[in-house]
Amino acid sequence: MDIQKIKNLGQLKKSGYQPLSIKEEIRKNLIHRIQNNGPRFQGILGYDSTVLKDIETAVLSRHNILLLGLRGQAKTRIARQMVDLLDEYMPIIEGSEVNDDPFAPVSKFGRQLVEKMGDQTPIQWLHKSDRFGEKLATPDVSVADLIGDIDPIKAANLRLSFSDEEVIHYGIIPRCNRSIFVINELPDLQARIQVALFNILQEGDIQIRGFKLRLNLDILFVFTANPEDYTSRGSIVTPLKDRIESQILTHYPKDLNTALQITEQQAAILEEQKLKVLIPDLVKKIVEQIAFEARKSEYVDRKSGVSARLTIAAFENLVSSAERRALINREKQTSIWISDLMGTIPAITGKIELVYEGEQEGPFQVALHLLEKAIRSQFVLYFPVPAKRSPTGKSSMEGRELNPYRQVISWFDQGGNLDILTDMKDKDRQKQLKQVSGLSEIVSQHYPALSSSEHTLMMEFVLHGLSAYSLISKKVVEGQIHFNDLIGSMMDFDDEDQ
Repeated sequence: MDIQKIKNLGQLKKSGYQPLSIKEEIRKNLIHRIQNNGPRFQGILGYDSTVLKDIETAVLSRHNILLLGLRGQAKTRIARQMVDLLDEYMPIIEGSEVNDDPFAPVSKFGRQLVEKMGDQTPIQWLHKSDRFGEKLATPDVSVADLIGDIDPIKAANLRLSFSDEEVIHYGIIPRCNRSIFVINELPDLQARIQVALFNILQEGDIQIRGFKLRLNLDILFVFTANPEDYTSRGSIVTPLKDRIESQILTHYPKDLNTALQITEQQAAILEEQKLKVLIPDLVKKIVEQIAFEARKSEYVDRKSGVSARLTIAAFENLVSSAERRALINREKQTSIWISDLMGTIPAITGKIELVYEGEQEGPFQVALHLLEKAIRSQFVLYFPVPAKRSPTGKSSMEGRELNPYRQVISWFDQGGNLDILTDMKDKDRQKQLKQVSGLSEIVSQHYPALSSSEHTLMMEFVLHGLSAYSLISKKVVEGQIHFNDLIGSMMDFDDEDQ
């Protein structure tokens, strides 16, 4: 159908066009894509066998949808992608505020125009990108914002009484007739405003200021909500929840590889940064592991969730930390080091809600704790599990014989210490790490084919791993990470207290 040639209602009738309700339209297009293995919800990762399956079932059932899940679970992203299931263009009566269907207008303006002009009624084609409305629910949202109200200025200008339908100023919902309308954070909407949605969901009509008005709106509603909101800021009133036919539970990535793909897709890393900074897979995995550790941490409020935005922001900070160091040292190219992970702390502290124990520790210490846990979890995937220390603080005799890290630990036990400056040059970092007896040999034994920068990264990783397992001491001071033996660090701490 060549829409460029269709200018009025008569031409639209001759074209054979048959209007569908929005839910039938989306259902039809989804069926076509499923049968032809076409794209559906592109870029939504980790939901193929769970959330997306449930959404497709709801669409086929022609349901309004509630996406229920913790923060950062792609609820709004999914809702916005549903626009892709609409027809490319849709005919409306030209000039209509509520996207009137030329065959069945719902507004007084549309009905009068069709009655007056008949087949000459002018037609306008609306692109699918314009058939989407979205409103963030906040306590100040009013019924007038969503549904509409009387406009006294319009009444005065047109010299109409307040009982005339033409004096109504339509809200965002009527203006989204024959479209998708999303309300984000539904529980934040005041209960009396939620009540105003009852008729729209059940009967598909609206009422404004006692008007004897019935607008048979045709809308697909998608709501999003956080379960935390049911006990904190507000709740979804039961009759409204009962009218939303499908409630779909979202979730966080279930495995590290999916989480890596999400961060890689969403992180805004500039091309100039990619050219300047080498990004090893190891540090990417550690960043993702931070979120996994936070979601099960005793310091973090699990009901609030840990958004995928944490790892996205942390990854961006990580790259920028390495870039900043390279700029300071006038290096043309650098690699991300384990010490650069300190640059992720501002992204972590701003994206976790702490319980009482976490508040006692403080956001910075909790972030350091999560970072240590992430390093510990990843360390055993690359190197053998370190032997435990005896109660005296020394490695057990049984462990000393088998412990592949005994030479490194002994170097620190014998008074060795190491300072890694977060802004130090790459070549200086390599020199510092080579001082530690046995450190380079451990890496060579397990990864003999690494490049020079990868070898240095792994050497640093071993030190952080041994620290995470409490075999050596690590202190983070401003702009510096200090490694020494565990007993010596305890004595230093005692001296500071005296």
